[in-house]
Amino acid sequence: MTLGLGTAALGRPQYINVRQESCDNSNLEKFRKESFSVLEEAYNLGIRYFDTAPGYGLAEELLLEWLQTKNDTSIEVATKWGYTYTANFDANAKVHEVKEHSLAKLNKQWQFSKKLLPCLKVYQIHSATLETGVLENTQVLEKLAFLKKKHHLKIGLTTTGTNQLDVIKKALEVVIDGEHLFDIFQVTYNFLDQTLKEISQKLINQNKTIVVKEALANGRVFRNKKYPHYLKMYTILENLAKKYNVGVDAISLKYVKQTIANSIILSGASTSNQLKENLKLNSFSLSHEEIEILNSFKTAPKFYWTERKNLQWN
Repeated sequence: MTLGLGTAALGRPQYINVRQESCDNSNLEKFRKESFSVLEEAYNLGIRYFDTAPGYGLAEELLLEWLQTKNDTSIEVATKWGYTYTANFDANAKVHEVKEHSLAKLNKQWQFSKKLLPCLKVYQIHSATLETGVLENTQVLEKLAFLKKKHHLKIGLTTTGTNQLDVIKKALEVVIDGEHLFDIFQVTYNFLDQTLKEISQKLINQNKTIVVKEALANGRVFRNKKYPHYLKMYTILENLAKKYNVGVDAISLKYVKQTIANSIILSGASTSNQLKENLKLNSFSLSHEEIEILNSFKTAPKFYWTERKNLQWN
């Protein structure tokens, strides 16, 4: 199974995205039940990799509750530390999350995250950057190495921003007690931001696991009049979708699967229907020529991330 399920949109009623249609998530109990049903549907459809974080609102708690209904050792859970959810499910909140890469935050968030054991297999730094100094924080790195050894975890990080490659390169150099610390890298990648390609083979050669997030560019792959500069891309994607009788989402996910070998691709689906549409990526293959056309939509990282920064929480 190539596809995993990211739970950011299942744990927070508001999420950074370009929505094609409006939705009302004001009823938190209803939202919670619907998110629970998406987890169940994902499992029934064969998904066994679930990605979560304390920064995703109630996602960790929801996933823990759902795991208690299962007895399946093939389920793999990845969680993170470093972000605190602060919006309190308020649609009008000015600040939705706060980053902190301190040892104190790691210790505090681990206290809940460890409840996900034994399904918990991956523990990641949430949005590691050079600016926070987390990759030079000896206390943090040693604690992660300790957790790795004690609980047989894969230690990883997620990357965001224009310097994803610099963060990955620095992380590859981190050695604790004679062993490389990081095993898994969760990276933003799609045909708009293709920087992962520059280092993917090196990661594969070193037996690192690659997890791709934001394969749909936070919804920017779907036609939107606010982004007229993507008009050619929209037309090509819609023509491909029609040709293969799938949605634009499946085309975008298939591009990732065919260009980053053996990666785990995260679906950000917030409904069962979206998840089913995503899984149609397994029903066809893009030709070499079609891959090259999608490659041509590559944008400069600075442009991509500036545009992403301006997306609204909705």
